[in-house]
Amino acid sequence: MSALLSIGWEPELRGLLTVIIGAVALCGSVYLLLGTNLGVRLGLLVAMAGLFGWMMMMGVIWMTYGIGLKGTQPSWKPADPFTIIRDAKLLPEAGVIDGPVTVSADATYPEIAATAATAIEKEKWELLPTDDQGRGQAIAAATEIIEVESKLYAGGEYEAVAVYERGGERYPKFGDSVDFIAFLHKPHYSLVEIAPLLPQRDEPGRAPARPVVDNSQPHQYVIMIRDLGTKRQPALFITIGSAIIFLLCCLMLHRRDRILVTNLSGSSVPAKA
Repeated sequence: MSALLSIGWEPELRGLLTVIIGAVALCGSVYLLLGTNLGVRLGLLVAMAGLFGWMMMMGVIWMTYGIGLKGTQPSWKPADPFTIIRDAKLLPEAGVIDGPVTVSADATYPEIAATAATAIEKEKWELLPTDDQGRGQAIAAATEIIEVESKLYAGGEYEAVAVYERGGERYPKFGDSVDFIAFLHKPHYSLVEIAPLLPQRDEPGRAPARPVVDNSQPHQYVIMIRDLGTKRQPALFITIGSAIIFLLCCLMLHRRDRILVTNLSGSSVPAKA
């Protein structure tokens, strides 16, 4: 008993035992009732048809509402082959804009960034407002790329000054409202503009100073592409697999009924002398 009590029941063993007990209590009790009334083999076939028919309907509901067993969530991923553009003048080479960023030879970095912003918006990039939820998600994904993957800056050494998005339209559509079968998507891109900050000196007992953009360094850009993920893929596989087994069980039940009817009809014909 002491060895049994020393086992940690949270969370793996408890979850495993819950599934086993639930399967035995629910599926086993139904099969027990069907087996005692229909026979062992026929009861098993009817129980399996009912179980997988229910799982097929459950999978359809999961797919419709995006609930239940889920796959990977949609997220922003680094674009290929360019992810971090270190100067606004390199935006045409990365394919962000078509034409060059035309500025004077003595233009400052803020002027170059302003000219680049105008060129970006002309190329059908949408500037997201500061209260847009997608803006925060794009900045969070760009932070992962800047601070963790590329280690370009550390936290507090830069700030995101603008976020642009382009693409992501669904098709095929019929008009502007009928999009029931619009399962395909065009590539969805996000462009996060970051500016380096001047180092601030922290003094004990005083509030942190407000960040100040370092105008002696160029603005940089992080381009990302939207990964739609596989949120409904597990539910789709459950639905397809359960539907196949359910249809096979129904086919076997139908075949059994036809054989039974044939045998019963044949036995009722009187034998010839």
